[in-house]
Amino acid sequence: MKFTYLSGIAAAVLCISACSTVPITGRSRVSLVDDSQLQQAAASSYTALLKDPKTVVLNNADAARVKRIGQRIQTAVTRYMNANGYGAQIQNYRWEFNLIQSPDINAWCMPGGKVAVYTGILPVTRDDAGLATVMGHEIAHAIAQHSAERASQVALAQVGGGLLGAATGGKSQATQEIVNQAYGIGAQGFVLLPNSRKQELEADHLGLIFMSMAGFDPESAVGFWQRMAAASKGSQKPPEFLSTHPADATRIAQIQRDLPEAKKYYNSTTGKPVK
Repeated sequence: MKFTYLSGIAAAVLCISACSTVPITGRSRVSLVDDSQLQQAAASSYTALLKDPKTVVLNNADAARVKRIGQRIQTAVTRYMNANGYGAQIQNYRWEFNLIQSPDINAWCMPGGKVAVYTGILPVTRDDAGLATVMGHEIAHAIAQHSAERASQVALAQVGGGLLGAATGGKSQATQEIVNQAYGIGAQGFVLLPNSRKQELEADHLGLIFMSMAGFDPESAVGFWQRMAAASKGSQKPPEFLSTHPADATRIAQIQRDLPEAKKYYNSTTGKPVK
């Protein structure tokens, strides 16, 4: 028990010493995993994706829109990060914006600024502001280093499982299995999934501000997420507490609450709120 207690203290100290801050929200995040390592892996995966000529859409109006809007948001993000002391965090970013031929209603941004927008989401985005909503949200995930944070949380959960195993080592096999199963359910339901939903709402928050800085009306985000909710109607969604994403109503309500702050950054040329 003494070993477990001391190991728990060591893990807590490690967690505290490895925390960093999310831009704009100021939230403390666990940073046991180096985001620069993820950037290298992301760059390799992105390069492999682009090698398939049937995958990447080139030289059409939609592909040009993705690049144009992405570059506007990139400029706004860079301006904000440099103006607020976060410039070092993105100094190794190698931004790319590509349209991917796929019916999936999806988009993503890898660590390091590698962005992909799927053609399947374009009917839902409808216009430039809708597309900026999507790209701002996905870029926000990278700026907030959510991938590194998720990897860190999984690592901490594994450490916790190891400590629990040591603590129950003298118990019966049946007891150990019950405890380990309960721990797995608890870690997923009370730590990993809630944090994933929190990251989604945080990406909505940051994304609103980034699109506003880039000159896109943040109020357009409400309409986009309403269309996304309509597009997913009929699909089998788990209850919110078992999902990686917040419920549609939760997300839209939070965006509406965040709009007054986002509007302060509308067309900001300094990376700071317009008063």
